[in-house]
Amino acid sequence: FSGYLIFVTAILLALVCLAAADTYEISRLFTFSNYSGETGGNVWPQTSGTWVFLLGLLLPIYTITGYDASAHTSEETVKAAHSVPRGMISSVLWAALFGYIMLCSFVLMIPDMDEAAKQGWNVFFWAMDAQVNPIIKDVLYLAIFVSQWLCGLATVTSVSRMIFAFSRDGGLPASKALSKVSPTYRTPVVAIWTGSILAVLFVWGSSLVSIGDTPVYTIVVSCTVIFLFFSFAIPITLGLFAWGTSKWDKMGPWNLGEGMFKLFAILSIVAMVLIFVLGIQPPNDWALYITVGFLIVTGIIWFAFENRRFRGPPIGDEVARRQAEIAAAEKAVGEA
Repeated sequence: FSGYLIFVTAILLALVCLAAADTYEISRLFTFSNYSGETGGNVWPQTSGTWVFLLGLLLPIYTITGYDASAHTSEETVKAAHSVPRGMISSVLWAALFGYIMLCSFVLMIPDMDEAAKQGWNVFFWAMDAQVNPIIKDVLYLAIFVSQWLCGLATVTSVSRMIFAFSRDGGLPASKALSKVSPTYRTPVVAIWTGSILAVLFVWGSSLVSIGDTPVYTIVVSCTVIFLFFSFAIPITLGLFAWGTSKWDKMGPWNLGEGMFKLFAILSIVAMVLIFVLGIQPPNDWALYITVGFLIVTGIIWFAFENRRFRGPPIGDEVARRQAEIAAAEKAVGEA
């Protein structure tokens, strides 16, 4: 339901924007103007046109990350070795296409680009107020609100799913509690509450370091973009060094081939560096301290405690033993 609602809402928003446009000034889509500093409502400090273009990529980078949903549900996916990567690629392509159409429709609706830029963070609501019928606007706002709420719910599901999966393999502190599935609700209750509480604490902590006119939202987005892409870039980087060794000597059924894999791995690393640099630029300076602080804390926890305890993901006979444990647990609650 969430997926269809978001899809339909995005299409309706694009159509409403196109219908509300006074004129279709197509040149806007290919004209680059520097709206940093005062001319852009101080969303970004005054800087060069090239740099402000790169800074503007942060939100699209963040919002196109729906591809990781395919990875989260891989254990429940039929023929996952083929279906999951296909789903990830399809997600990026469709999100890019429809996202671009929606953004173009909004830009075309704006009555005056210079005046719109001065609105800063309020530009969307300013343009909707100026161009769209109040009743239609409120209906769209309601659909957007519900869509955003469901996105947040999906994020809670995602993080609890990851906490559960890692804990099931003993990969987190307090793994025994975090991996426990409630026989009543058939969900990892402790993992869900842990992820939810940590998310609230993170936003609250970010609000404490939010300085001046910098919205806490931008710091949270910058940090989540950095951490999300770190989570993909790290295994890609390790895979680049592991390929061709005894640890990894055979590609999976869905692969680019050795040459293209190495090329895309290097490009992914370069992209991660760029995302990190963009994510810590003013006014999001605190994203640097939060990221580095988190890495230091996790490093201390790993080298001081976890590397002595965690034996790695299950392999060989351990896989069969875990499967038997899961089957027994399912049978105990009538799921087998």
